[in-house]
Amino acid sequence: MFNKILIANRGEIACRIAKTCRDLGIQTVAVYSDADAQALHVQACDEAIYIGGSAPKDSYLLGNKIIELALASGAQAIHPGYGFLSENADFAQACEKAGLVFIGPPAQAIRAMGSKSAAKSLMESAQVPLVPGYHGDEQDPSFLRAQADKIGYPVLLKASAGGGGKGMRIVEDSDSFIDALDSCKREAQSSFGDQKVLVEKYLSRPRHIEIQVFADKQGNCVYLFDRDCSVQRRHQKVLEEAPAPRVSADIKRAMGEAAVNAAKAVAYEGAGTVEFIAEADEQGNAGHFFFMEMNTRLQVEHPVTEMISGQDLVEWQLRVASGERLPLLQDQLQLGGHAIEARIYAENPENQFLPSTGKLLTMNMPLEKDQSVRIDTGVRTGDVISPFYDPMIAKLIVWGKDRETAVSKMKSALDQVNIIGLSTNVAFLGRLMRCEPFCKANLDTGLIARNEQSLLHKDTEVKIEDLAFLLAERLASDEISSQYPGRELQSPWQSQDAWRLNGSSTRAFTFTLEGQTQAHTLNYCYQDQTISYVDQHAGFSYAQLGGAIRVVIDGIKSSANVISNQTHPGQLHLFRNGSHQVWSYQHPLEMSHAEEHVSGKLTAPMPGRVVAIHVQLGDKVKVGDSLLVVEAMKMEHTITAPFDGEVAEINYAQGDQVNEGDQLIIFKSIDE
Repeated sequence: MFNKILIANRGEIACRIAKTCRDLGIQTVAVYSDADAQALHVQACDEAIYIGGSAPKDSYLLGNKIIELALASGAQAIHPGYGFLSENADFAQACEKAGLVFIGPPAQAIRAMGSKSAAKSLMESAQVPLVPGYHGDEQDPSFLRAQADKIGYPVLLKASAGGGGKGMRIVEDSDSFIDALDSCKREAQSSFGDQKVLVEKYLSRPRHIEIQVFADKQGNCVYLFDRDCSVQRRHQKVLEEAPAPRVSADIKRAMGEAAVNAAKAVAYEGAGTVEFIAEADEQGNAGHFFFMEMNTRLQVEHPVTEMISGQDLVEWQLRVASGERLPLLQDQLQLGGHAIEARIYAENPENQFLPSTGKLLTMNMPLEKDQSVRIDTGVRTGDVISPFYDPMIAKLIVWGKDRETAVSKMKSALDQVNIIGLSTNVAFLGRLMRCEPFCKANLDTGLIARNEQSLLHKDTEVKIEDLAFLLAERLASDEISSQYPGRELQSPWQSQDAWRLNGSSTRAFTFTLEGQTQAHTLNYCYQDQTISYVDQHAGFSYAQLGGAIRVVIDGIKSSANVISNQTHPGQLHLFRNGSHQVWSYQHPLEMSHAEEHVSGKLTAPMPGRVVAIHVQLGDKVKVGDSLLVVEAMKMEHTITAPFDGEVAEINYAQGDQVNEGDQLIIFKSIDE
């Protein structure tokens, strides 16, 4: 076994690898960029070495420099994690040449499976079923469109060297093929440095099912069951679970055997994932399956496999890379229970899932429980989610004795996640867990798109219960602020409960929900301990329970978390039943000012780079027309016209960097 390894990665996967190394007594060396100088993975390792600038190309993608640092640190091996250099065959080969162990498969295996088209050719020769498509080297746009016309629409364009949902486009007809191809190639070049694409038939109800494989240097190879990764948006996974529901034992066995054969065909070593796509029926049951690709690394979703198998896959990687045999063979592996992983991202689901950047002012997560609730993260309260890297905040993983139990545990765990400082997908994930097709395991990659209206609906209905929680927080805050040294707390003359000699005292508390202009006023009578809102009247009491608040309204108890944003006085965050509402408290002595809205100005919805401009000064555009394209975190986002008008100003050029809120284009109404 190794004495010291260098982890050539960052974030949660670097922390994850460091944890297993600590358990095995292996020293770890972290590398960090300018943006990550104070990152959690730096603290998680025994040593840390500065590597370069914040952009990946200036730091985490500098393979030669990483090798030099590893040798200088005395490390014997390099663990690449996932992303960055993890599937770079040249880097793996360079490690070997330098006398370092690359904790992953041999370079030739990475090359064989790194190209989607080459991998499909290999699978075709092994008689593994393939989705109809073109996987060749000819990349002329006219030729590729002719192939798509021959296959039949809709088709899927995929970057040959791609992964993680980047460089993929669904094309519905021949007329839109060339524009989609251009966009796909740009994203492929930006993400992978390779514009080559392949064309495949797009299945109407595809299930995304993958097999975890592991091989050692002695020729042993096993598969550690299966995972379902069908719940996706923009071809990126949102939820993963294991084992895959609604897949027959025969199909699972056939997939497992095909995956092992694929690994053996390239003399594979270490952890890998063979991904299949299967057509689902109306109930979500998987039918015929087709090979899609092989990821020659550890997957983001590996924790669900660890939970159902009871195995530490990072430990397996380390043991295999150091020359040991697989810890278990196929007939020794046992499957138990059901696990689900939810990826918590800094993004805005209600705004086309655009990434969000900013400081994590509050990050409260559920308590971890052995073999039941697990949190993998690389950030904590006070850290910044920057535009340089993937916007993942954490992976929340739960285990239950069966799928129903696991779903229930995930709902509860998500309800306990409280994040302030930027937009997240937590409430969206909570709605997803309660979505009827998901609960019934009627899964396919179109689940989110089909249920978009309910999943992306933000509850703006104001209930007396919501206002009661806000009131309780304000009353509790008043009590705390009144407790200072020297105050006689038991003295009736010092009490702030609004006692009056005659009659009762009623105080009005006014709150405004984010995105609304209407203020909502709740009246609280101190003597009677009652609240009233519009025409509703109820008895009221409250208590603080740790970080939560419990209110009792007409004898009915309920709990929620209300967190005051210290950087924005008067802003209250209400976390209740999986929802997150942002309220502002209007103090009666303070004046409120509404934000000025200026029409005709298009601003950047997130920080990024302008990669394409589709209009010129004076152009007349119609609502929905594409104006320009902004790239953020290697994903392209099209800015469209909100109404018919004429382009009056273009403030940025192709290649320019823009910040969130920057004014990109000004255009005026045609009638002006």
